[in-house]
Amino acid sequence: AEPPTPMTLLHARGKTTAAQHVAARHLDHTFEKLVASSLPLVAASPLLDALRASPEPLALPDLARRLPLRLHRRGPLHFLRLFPRVFDLRPPLPLSLSLTAPAASLLAVASSPDAAARTLHRLLAMSTSRSVPLRAVFRVWRELALPDDFEDSVVAQHPHLFRLAPNPAEPRTHVLHLVADPAKEEFTPAVDKKRPEKYAFRLQFPPGFRLAKEYRKKVKEWQLLPYVGPYEVVDQKVGASKRVSKMARRKMEKRAVGIAHEFLSLTVEKMVEVEKFSQFRKWFGIDVNVRDVFLDHPGIFYLSAKGKRHTVFLREAYDRGKLVEPNDVSEARRKLVELMLLRRHGLGNANSNANMSSSANADAKESDDDLQELELY
Repeated sequence: AEPPTPMTLLHARGKTTAAQHVAARHLDHTFEKLVASSLPLVAASPLLDALRASPEPLALPDLARRLPLRLHRRGPLHFLRLFPRVFDLRPPLPLSLSLTAPAASLLAVASSPDAAARTLHRLLAMSTSRSVPLRAVFRVWRELALPDDFEDSVVAQHPHLFRLAPNPAEPRTHVLHLVADPAKEEFTPAVDKKRPEKYAFRLQFPPGFRLAKEYRKKVKEWQLLPYVGPYEVVDQKVGASKRVSKMARRKMEKRAVGIAHEFLSLTVEKMVEVEKFSQFRKWFGIDVNVRDVFLDHPGIFYLSAKGKRHTVFLREAYDRGKLVEPNDVSEARRKLVELMLLRRHGLGNANSNANMSSSANADAKESDDDLQELELY
């Protein structure tokens, strides 16, 4: 079916469900392919973390008890066999598992503690209370390129910036507070560094996206609306009432767009799962549905629903499926994805010494659908 015209964007979208709203979006196949290529890495992330943290190979039975190893509908061993350039299976029984040297080297690439502290500082500065739950930060530590021990290597080593305190609303959890002096902060949002003349945000619509005359007019009006930037102090009572004017609602939406833009700019690959970003919604003072924000602004964001998850990209950060400004961490992850995409090609019966041999025909019949059916953890 032909996608609907974007006339209803930036306005109330009627009584459509979230699923219908997502399904009606304009597909951008460049981003869809990017998401598809990263599915195996996303699924294997808990396993990769466990292997990287262990100085010795781990026995598969022990891993099965510690981690959710439902990596593939044909079983975890099949999944591990698919990627011999990343996983090293060793006999005798019970089989042991470790990372290959190339994979371990790529996974070791990380931001410095000082760079991680700057990222965390900016994240907390966007919060209306200058604090966020520690569990929410744990959910995005990879996306922000934080060290896996950031509590010790970043938070504890910068007491003049951060403080951990028990969360009074949730027992046995903590809140991360920013204790730095706001008067000494001079953060420039990423959008201001690339702001087009007169307008707030750069717009890059997907190929084939039809821009009706009325829609262009509405976008121009929205671009010229004043809004509170992501690091500006806001009244926490704003938006608390459900009875707000249409103009106030549009300004709240524009502020949410600005916060989402800045959050994505802080991430290594300028993308994040919507569910992970939603963990910060209340703390950032966002009073609109974040999924609708991404869908209603296709010139700024792209939302993919591939792999049983919603992933949002910052459009301006990409050109033809590649980051415009790559960094060491993003390049390492790109190379790791490439290792996984190679699978067993060119290696023959890899891991046959571990009683794991398979025929070339099995390789040929393996389809992307198998990986899209992964249970992601």
